[in-house]
Amino acid sequence: MAGVPPERRRRILSLALPIIGGMLSQNVLNLVDTAMVGTLGDAALAGVGLGGFANFLFSAFILGLSAGVQAMAARRVGEGRSGETAIPLNGGLLLALGLAVPWSAVLITFAYDYFPILTSDVAVVEQGVPYLRARLVAMFAMGMNFAFRGYWNAVDKSILYMRTLIFMHVVNIFLNWVLIFGNLGAPELGAPGAGVASAIATIFGTASYFLLGRSYARDSGFLSGLPSRETFKSILRLATPAGLQQFFFAAGMTVFLMLVARMGTPELAATKVIIDLILVGILPGIGFGLAAASLAGQALGRGEPDDAKRWGWDVVKIAVGVVAVLSVPAVLFPELVLSGFIHDPATLALAKNPLRVAAGFLFIDSVGMVLMNALTGAGDTKRVMYIAVSFQWLIFLPLVYLVGPHMGFGLVVVFALQGGYRGLQALTFASMWQRGRWQTIDLH
Repeated sequence: MAGVPPERRRRILSLALPIIGGMLSQNVLNLVDTAMVGTLGDAALAGVGLGGFANFLFSAFILGLSAGVQAMAARRVGEGRSGETAIPLNGGLLLALGLAVPWSAVLITFAYDYFPILTSDVAVVEQGVPYLRARLVAMFAMGMNFAFRGYWNAVDKSILYMRTLIFMHVVNIFLNWVLIFGNLGAPELGAPGAGVASAIATIFGTASYFLLGRSYARDSGFLSGLPSRETFKSILRLATPAGLQQFFFAAGMTVFLMLVARMGTPELAATKVIIDLILVGILPGIGFGLAAASLAGQALGRGEPDDAKRWGWDVVKIAVGVVAVLSVPAVLFPELVLSGFIHDPATLALAKNPLRVAAGFLFIDSVGMVLMNALTGAGDTKRVMYIAVSFQWLIFLPLVYLVGPHMGFGLVVVFALQGGYRGLQALTFASMWQRGRWQTIDLH
């Protein structure tokens, strides 16, 4: 955090910490969800796992609305147009509803036709399809929730996002207990009950956001004016690349796991745990990145492009320090960190050094996460998408196939490649940020 003035440091932390807290609660929910469904057997656990992944993949484009809403709302904050900051949110909510309802209806109807592509296990399909269908019912609500997230972050009210997300997760866990196991007189739905619980909690969160919008955004145009055609076009122009980037990243991670699976089942088990741990370690980088997106967007709205650039670098300094500290246990004591998740001695030994390598690169990855989100917040979503997708699909995945299944170099080399590709991506985003082409992007 050295080199960041105290007042700027306080501003960054006040915006980023609630975002990080909300994301951390999501990780806790995932662990609790897995533990509850895991008591039902391997088929249920696999069905819920595949169903959850498919739900994210199908929703990726709609979740990109968050980037468009945040970028445009932050600009209006900086421009002093306080009575119009929620107009992009109105547009994001309408787009989420208009896109998600017909798309989810198609996906629900044909779920039994495409789900077997993910697995040939009939038992897993029978568990996974009802779970996925329940989750898809709430796709419109998930899209709206991400639009609200973008707005709250843009107007420095990320604490509302964190509170609502934690509240949603408490409701979700409670409903899991009720619907999975048939407690309090409810029907015992098993794995599909987890999907119903998640859908209800998501819609409950949307209702909470609307109530908060009436209290905190009414004077900013919330639900009081339709966006112009230009605003709709701008949201879609920003959201489309962001949504496609999320889709290709998720698909790329699936291909990565498929390639590792060809190296062996112990390698796949070790990789799954390493990825879960790394995702927790990089959470602050993502949270600080969303804060940087708002701070840079507000500065651009004020007509201060140099200050916008400075915000990006100030956030990087703090994020690197935080992520580096969090990485230390995994670098120095990987066996201790892994022992709570891997109980087979051979698999534990296999995962130790790859985790050490992956954790060692995290502080560099945090630079990329912050500046990638800052560039997105400035409206440079198309170039960010091109860089992220091309580096993953044209460099990383082909090299993993070459050194992994084909040449058999092992997981240490595979995760060294991952660290190298993420480092190259971070350097590219840093160069883009420093050059400043994003400073002239017009979002109107």
